[in-house]
Amino acid sequence: MPTRVAVIGIIVENKDSVQALNAILHEYGEYVIGRMGVPYRARGISIISVAVDAPQTVISALSGKIGSLAGVSAKTAYAQAESARG
Repeated sequence: MPTRVAVIGIIVENKDSVQALNAILHEYGEYVIGRMGVPYRARGISIISVAVDAPQTVISALSGKIGSLAGVSAKTAYAQAESARG
């Protein structure tokens, strides 16, 4: 199945949602290339980027689940070319 490479930018403003966020990322772990999180203490938020290589439907589902968490927003940017993951 063709896959897309994408990065999901996540802003966490509600620390109570962190456990649920980590559970979702663990659930989709087979598609995660890497992740980086930066706590921005001056604003009391966390900024996270997650690079993934997955089918379009999987990326959409992951981003949607993340964005549905209270106090969490997510936006996805895609690489232009699809690839054959194997």
